[in-house]
Amino acid sequence: MTAISLPALAPAYPEIWLAIATMALLMFGVFRGDGSTRLVSWLAVAILAVTMALVTCLPTAQQTTFEGLFVVDGFARFAKILILLGSAFAVILSLGFIRYERMERFEYPVLILLASIGMLMMVSANDLIALYLGIELQSLSLYVMAAFKRDSSRATEAGLKYFVLGALSSGMLLYGCSMIYGFTGSTSFPLIAQSLSAALTGGGQASIGLVIGIVFLSAGLAFKVSAVPFHMWTPDVYEGAPTPVTAFFAVAPKVAAMTLFVRALLSPFGEIVGEWQQIVIVISALSMILGAFAAIAQTNIKRLMAYSSIGHVGYALVGLAAGTEEGVRGILIYLAIYLAMNVGTFACILAMRQKDQMVEGVQDLAGLSKTHPGMALLLAAFMFSLAGVPPLAGFFGKFYIFMAAINAHLYTLAVIGVLSSVVGAYYYLRIIKIMYFDDAAEPLAKPVRGELGAVMTVTGLFTILFFVLPGPLLAAAETAARALFP
Repeated sequence: MTAISLPALAPAYPEIWLAIATMALLMFGVFRGDGSTRLVSWLAVAILAVTMALVTCLPTAQQTTFEGLFVVDGFARFAKILILLGSAFAVILSLGFIRYERMERFEYPVLILLASIGMLMMVSANDLIALYLGIELQSLSLYVMAAFKRDSSRATEAGLKYFVLGALSSGMLLYGCSMIYGFTGSTSFPLIAQSLSAALTGGGQASIGLVIGIVFLSAGLAFKVSAVPFHMWTPDVYEGAPTPVTAFFAVAPKVAAMTLFVRALLSPFGEIVGEWQQIVIVISALSMILGAFAAIAQTNIKRLMAYSSIGHVGYALVGLAAGTEEGVRGILIYLAIYLAMNVGTFACILAMRQKDQMVEGVQDLAGLSKTHPGMALLLAAFMFSLAGVPPLAGFFGKFYIFMAAINAHLYTLAVIGVLSSVVGAYYYLRIIKIMYFDDAAEPLAKPVRGELGAVMTVTGLFTILFFVLPGPLLAAAETAARALFP
């Protein structure tokens, strides 16, 4: 292997900076102790902000480094900005919680930074080996975070379930990678595409072994995005993990895994969309249906949000099933809007306190409009948006996804999506009904201030006023999607 010069590493400068800064922050925390947790958290947000600035400075043209294992293009830049925003919001949301719940340890923001490095590597993976390394760096941090509240049996159970099922999914993914390598002779996405193109020349077709490999690869990635039938870990982990950890799981790792799913199927296997399209259609339809119906009976709001996230992953996968540039653009728009809606919703959940104790029951929101009118208004906006009610941001996310499906002639999938969205609206509207029309047995604690209030306000304004100026996000998503279809 040839030596790699420093200028040649320019596409990976954001990841290199983030890794070095994370190690320095870890040492700072070690010497300052747990009393420095709040300072370490804000330093972590600053590090993520600098990383975001470095990402925006990257050129729009495609660049590779590390012998072609690592690629940066418009698609990766867009996804990385969303991931870094999600991670920064997750750190900010946790500030009050870790203090109230007596889990104030400086390792918490450091683990988020380590997971962020893995996520940035995932979206820039240009090789099956790089893909796996990024996933594992992210996953190892997430396993620890799920069980971070060590004196909680629920958190320990969540971490153990996530670890065991995550190991199973990694095994499936690696088996799929080995099959793909065996039938194409390479792990590099461009070389796999070349091998496939050569095999298809003259009317040939993809070998059955390669298709089996794609099935196992898709199964492993479906676990990471919690798509049906690999969703079994999601409700238990979302409910058992500390609430700010659940908020983190719901945003940044979802964005990273979904964008990786898109690149891993379209970059090497773009010429055989018909071979893997059926897989994506099935898991998309099942995810939308399960997410719509299973959440109806939930009484724990975190568990309800788990099933909601499964449904929303199903909607995003509709764009991947289309296999077109328009479909990818719809996915990116959807992920950006989904991130804002979920961050705002979890900020409201973290603000739910009675007698200085965290509460998670849907019924605990009763009477919220009378005691916290501002918070009730914002939460209602998030619920309407998650349901896809116009003119809120969530409507536009679903609109572009379903239009991509219709233009790709996936009419049945689009109809399933619309019907699932209608069914899912029931449990979102039920929360609004409880807030505005039910009487509170025990009102929530004092009004929300500080970081949670600021996060709610920012994400709420984005969700409510998105229709006023959607152009910049739509244009950025279109440019990013075009990078995968040169």
